[in-house]
Amino acid sequence: MSENLSPTAERRAPRVVVIGLASCFGCQINITNIERHLMDVLGQIDLGYWQLTSSVPMPDEFDVAVIEGAVTTEEAAETVRRARERAGSVIAIGSCAVTGGIPGMASGDLAGHVESVYGDAAPDACGDLLAPRPVSDVIDVDAEVRCCPIDPFEFVRVLDGVLYGSNRLPATSALCGECSRNEKGCFYKQGVMCLGLVTRAGCGAKCPALGRPCNGCAGLSPDSNVEAARYVVGKRGLEVARFNDALEMFNAVAINAAQGEE
Repeated sequence: MSENLSPTAERRAPRVVVIGLASCFGCQINITNIERHLMDVLGQIDLGYWQLTSSVPMPDEFDVAVIEGAVTTEEAAETVRRARERAGSVIAIGSCAVTGGIPGMASGDLAGHVESVYGDAAPDACGDLLAPRPVSDVIDVDAEVRCCPIDPFEFVRVLDGVLYGSNRLPATSALCGECSRNEKGCFYKQGVMCLGLVTRAGCGAKCPALGRPCNGCAGLSPDSNVEAARYVVGKRGLEVARFNDALEMFNAVAINAAQGEE
């Protein structure tokens, strides 16, 4: 038997780095909320860099890059490109990284938003600004953990799948089907607007199950029909303009891109 295949040879733990871009860092913080399970997770990997917890420079070599936050500057774009070159796998976590999230609300009129905040020009410390965009608009992403904030146990499942393999397919249907299985009733029957009509399933419809309408943080479902959803909203006697405004919170980048293609 080759020495490299010896069963006694020590196996190196996968090296993981966690990178934070434009976001509130809430998804990274939420990872720590698995509390008593966290050390078990960290014991399976070599956490070579975690921007939230240490100022140690990012290593030159690693196996998995976990990225939170939207790409909003040239520096951030270069950071994710370097991560892609070095990492075997890239995981985008949270709405900001996956859909552009809250920063993405400035994607349609970056200059106007900059002017409203800073006046004539953004400070030099902001760097070279870009229209906010998800990580996947800059590099190929191997896996995603959606929502705002992420479910830490979903993060562990996705990380496990990246490290050891998984045949689980991502959800593509709209949230309404998932929500109906919770048997909590539909918000539209109560005259309350809900974005589950067009939002991607996969979160277990947690917010509706707790009595809160969906706010769309998982992003648009590829199976959804936004125009049909607008029709339903109007038929229910609700303001379509409010529906459009609500969609902007987490889906502005996708909506602006679709409008640009029309």
